[in-house]
Amino acid sequence: MTNHFNDIRHSKLVFFIGSNAAEAHPVALQHVLYAKEVNNAPIIVVDPRFTKLAAKATDYVRIRPGTDTAFLMGLINQLIVNDWYDKEFVRTRVAGFEEMKKVAAHYTPEVVEDITGVPAKEVVRIAKLLADNRPGTVIWCMGITQHHIGSSNTRACCILQLMLGNMGVSGGGTNIFRGHDNVQGATDMCVLSHSLPGYYGLSEKAWRHWCKVWDVDFDWIKSRFHSKEYMHKPGFTLSRWYEGVIQEDKIYQYTPIKAVVFWGCSSNSQSQYFKVKKALDQLDLVVIIDPFATVTAAMCEKDNVYLLPSTSQYETEGSVTSSCRQAQWRYKVVDPVYDSKTDYEILEEFVKRFGFADEFYKNIKKIPEDVTRELARGALTIGLYGWLPERIKKHTDNWHTFDLFTLQAKGGPCDGEYYGLPWPCWTETHPGTPILYDISKPVTKGGLPFRARFGTEYTYPDGRKESLLAAVANPGSEVQGGYPEFPGWKTDINVIREALKRGMAPFGNGRARCYCWNFPDPVPIHREPLHSPRPDLIKKYPTYPDKPDFYRVYTRFKSEQKPELVKDFPLVIITGRVVEHMGGGAETRSNKYLAELMPEVYAEINPKTANDHGLRDGDYVWVESPEGGRIKVKVKVTERVDPHTVFIPYSFGGMFMGKSYAGNYPEGLAPYVIGEPANIVTNYGYDIKTQIQGTKEGLCRLKKA
Repeated sequence: MTNHFNDIRHSKLVFFIGSNAAEAHPVALQHVLYAKEVNNAPIIVVDPRFTKLAAKATDYVRIRPGTDTAFLMGLINQLIVNDWYDKEFVRTRVAGFEEMKKVAAHYTPEVVEDITGVPAKEVVRIAKLLADNRPGTVIWCMGITQHHIGSSNTRACCILQLMLGNMGVSGGGTNIFRGHDNVQGATDMCVLSHSLPGYYGLSEKAWRHWCKVWDVDFDWIKSRFHSKEYMHKPGFTLSRWYEGVIQEDKIYQYTPIKAVVFWGCSSNSQSQYFKVKKALDQLDLVVIIDPFATVTAAMCEKDNVYLLPSTSQYETEGSVTSSCRQAQWRYKVVDPVYDSKTDYEILEEFVKRFGFADEFYKNIKKIPEDVTRELARGALTIGLYGWLPERIKKHTDNWHTFDLFTLQAKGGPCDGEYYGLPWPCWTETHPGTPILYDISKPVTKGGLPFRARFGTEYTYPDGRKESLLAAVANPGSEVQGGYPEFPGWKTDINVIREALKRGMAPFGNGRARCYCWNFPDPVPIHREPLHSPRPDLIKKYPTYPDKPDFYRVYTRFKSEQKPELVKDFPLVIITGRVVEHMGGGAETRSNKYLAELMPEVYAEINPKTANDHGLRDGDYVWVESPEGGRIKVKVKVTERVDPHTVFIPYSFGGMFMGKSYAGNYPEGLAPYVIGEPANIVTNYGYDIKTQIQGTKEGLCRLKKA
């Protein structure tokens, strides 16, 4: 998230694509409505479904699922051909424009209409709206990322903002709303399989850096791995860990997965959930650490489950990171109840039993303050060095002294600093960076250029050479133009201090790339969904070749794209949130008041589709996937979806393919609401770069129950 929620109040236009903030992020909507009512900002919502957010929009665009890149590139094409793009911004701060322009030229309004279903005139009209109302912000969520070309979707969103000159300015930016508190923090700490904390990756240099931070011998850490290969090899992802158990696709690991720990994680959020259940029943050990007995516990039919009750957020404390890269201190409100323990206590019990407590706690004497301190000392790549627990507490205690629109403190003990010290917060005295890539103010005052991450020059396939360094710089910079990154800045705070002394960013001053040569598609292009409702377009816009050893598992792309599939599975299935339930729903479905408001799962079906299948509102229907998943849900007849699309909220659990598993919960702990997990019928498909699951572009069929 380049800007922050409050900054949306400065926007002259708000463009949502793949986001239903009214239900998924309702608190954030106050800032959007302010922009609409006070700035008269157009609110554009692009979504296959007419959502509650679309009801608040000035402009709603219905799009075919899985075609976002084509639509975005069509907008970019119109900005270029009509001379509506920001030429000066492109000239001084963007690389790869000419290469991107050639690709965008294909996406004429007529081509976009054929691919997306959005009328050609609408493509032109929306592009003109974007051009006429600057600065505007672009907001997306899982509706953009959860596709097999999700990484292309996100890059296309960024290129759109580059063409409009909306990056690094108040009211602009690309703002990705996170699902709940500390998702950004978890990402920064890389509780993922491909990197150490702070996005350092898994190279030997990265391991040596963190060993130095932890004050642990590198050879000792190395000895913990099966081999050197596995020390540097990304592991399974959350979306496909179950393949490490059931091995329906080939795995690239010396042993299958035999145990899994769910720590504050809902397994019913995973696609092809019937395969997840198969894995749960094969594992030797399943550990669930959560304040609630989750769906995962009920789904296991083998005696292999241990429930460890953890505390809620009110019974513990520590630093958390918001969507806006801000740190806040969450104070404990009450002592833990019943037999629950804090996450810190549970982790300590594990570490002691595994026998490496001395190494683990070398620098951690006071919890949680020393945990925050250690992370700040290590994560120099994102500028966390200034995140001292004392500073974070001071901000939380004095939140009332910060300006609502700019986040900057006006007087008081935090004078001049930005609320939550949004990263990068380079040093103990840095005020934080509220808006990324803002060159209107000095780096020491919260300004920032684009990162010079990929060298100083690039030679394109046609032989053209281009500088990758910017032609402008922040005020006070010793170099008035672009410059490369400072050697050693990722591991040495003294290098960062020296860069700031010179008024320069430690990571250099580069250009944003429209052409990413390290991606399968250097410029984002449309590729038909793996399970496409338009087989006529597959030959023209095919997917990628299959990818072996992709996060340790063979991943199908081309071999999975079967044009004939639509004959038996003619409808597109998409999933999403309802405002009453959160994530997997373990907490919210156990709340009797929310249960009363949203008591059962349902499938939204267009009246024409319902009539064609002999269905009426309130009937039960079987929704079936090509892979064999099927769920029994109630029909909600509505024009929110078009005749080709079915929508199901994914936060339900406790049922499985028509069978109730309520009796599998510990006595007295079954939630008030149970229902079929929608992800039983989401299809096979994973992003080509991140392997995030594709839950927004699959196929299904309906059968009356």
